[in-house]
Amino acid sequence: MTENGNGRKLDDPVTVKWILRVFYAVCALLFFMDFVIHRHVSHEMEGIPGFYAIYGFVGCVVLVVVARWMRIVLMRDEDYYEIKQDGHEHKDINDPVKEANHVDR
Repeated sequence: MTENGNGRKLDDPVTVKWILRVFYAVCALLFFMDFVIHRHVSHEMEGIPGFYAIYGFVGCVVLVVVARWMRIVLMRDEDYYEIKQDGHEHKDINDPVKEANHVDR
């Protein structure tokens, strides 16, 4: 394998393409082995060929959908952490630690 300009072999597009092809081949092999190998299942749904691939895909989709919903719920304005004084937004660039620990009395 040849190295690209920065000396990292894994950044080389040829190496990345090779790794992805190996990954896809292993995934396909495992999926097709699911039709051949007899498994002792504890639930009827586990007997469906490709059940774990489908289950994993649906799980990832659910994670993405929940994360997008959480982003909407938890997202704050860009200036959420800025300190407000006298009704004006203010950032003390001289001492951010002092301003963070400041308590109004």
